Amino acid sequence: MANAVDVESALGHAHRPGFQAMLLVLCGLCLVIDGFDAQAMGYVAPAVIADWHVSKAALGPVFSASLFGMLLGALGLSVLADRIGRRPVLIGSTFFFAFSMIATAFTDSLPVLAALRFVTGLGLGCIMPNAMALVGEFSTAEHRVKRMMLVSCGFTLGAALGGFVSAALIPAFGWRSVFWVGGLVPLLLAVWMVIALPESLQFLVLKGREARARDWLAKFDPSLAIDASTRLVVREKASSGAPVAELFRAGRGPVTLILWAISFMNLIDLYFLSNWLPTVMRDAGYSPGMAVLVGTLLQTGGVVGTLMLGWFIERFGFVRVLLACFLVGAVSVGMIGGVAHVQFWLFVAVFAGGFCIVGGQPAVNALAGHFYPTSLRSTGIGWSLGIGRVGSVIGPLVGGQMIALGWSNASLFHAAALPVFCSALLVGVLAFVRRERSGAAQTA
Repeated sequence: MANAVDVESALGHAHRPGFQAMLLVLCGLCLVIDGFDAQAMGYVAPAVIADWHVSKAALGPVFSASLFGMLLGALGLSVLADRIGRRPVLIGSTFFFAFSMIATAFTDSLPVLAALRFVTGLGLGCIMPNAMALVGEFSTAEHRVKRMMLVSCGFTLGAALGGFVSAALIPAFGWRSVFWVGGLVPLLLAVWMVIALPESLQFLVLKGREARARDWLAKFDPSLAIDASTRLVVREKASSGAPVAELFRAGRGPVTLILWAISFMNLIDLYFLSNWLPTVMRDAGYSPGMAVLVGTLLQTGGVVGTLMLGWFIERFGFVRVLLACFLVGAVSVGMIGGVAHVQFWLFVAVFAGGFCIVGGQPAVNALAGHFYPTSLRSTGIGWSLGIGRVGSVIGPLVGGQMIALGWSNASLFHAAALPVFCSALLVGVLAFVRRERSGAAQTA
């Protein structure tokens, strides 16, 4: 009689710190490059304005083109990953956006720059949901949130690193060098991924690809007695419907809509701040280098926030942590314009805003990954991010228009505090919906 192996138990009992570390490093580096490339335009914007003699508002469509591409990439390629697998989508997308970044270094006009940022965004958009899904599926339930938050920190770390790298590269080699670095590094990473990146075992079993799953499991834990007769078991049922439609079935609809709304509100602010903060600070009287470092501080706060929020979530749960996080974030963002002339308090407000808003977004992504099953995990995270990125497109455009209309710094950041406050209110609604859903399940 064929022996049966429970995949999740095998992952939990095997002591393979080297394999887990390799997976975290690979997926983490994917997100570091994702964050670096996604924020690159914000860091080079002051240099492009000076080089091409264009207005600040003229770069609004360029910012939004990248984000619109990321939106479509998250919506389309996350669904594809729940069809064909996380591994091929991650590898293919990394190659794709690497070549797009290199091509961007040769651009000489705003329309071409906008087109290339859109194309690059298509590849960038699916990295986060698939990297988080893959890490989550190689983790047991008790470690899933912590590891997903840890790897998602790579995006914010990459965005912060981009500020330091850009500050060093632009004065020495010009703004085009940022895109060369942002293209060549992921090319090397993609080759490493071809060699070493595994596929989700649960995904392979649910898709009926047990032979391939046995091969990967044997590599993961050679001590297991795996042969052609071994039957692999997962604790979930395969989804038969369209992945997006499944997000609204089995009582998942209200939570899905709330997750989308929270991502939408939070990403309005995140991308407004990421794209316009260096330029606004330069106009406030800071040097170009200091203006870039203020933007970097936002992302640095996000790195610290991501790491600490994961720890808090393990102890106090998603709802309490996110509610407090977004309330503090609203206050911090609202302060930025009023304290811009005092460097110490500006740094405090920007760091706190990054902690809560940039750091809070991976927590929202991890909540989606925790809520949805394997067959919907990439789609669930991807569509939450994708719908949220409608907000990321709107944020830079509206910010550009407010700047063009001559809004004061205080007014800009007071307006920016409103979406974060809405995120806090939505977290409260989420708590109510989850209690109702849990009560209905117990009654049934």
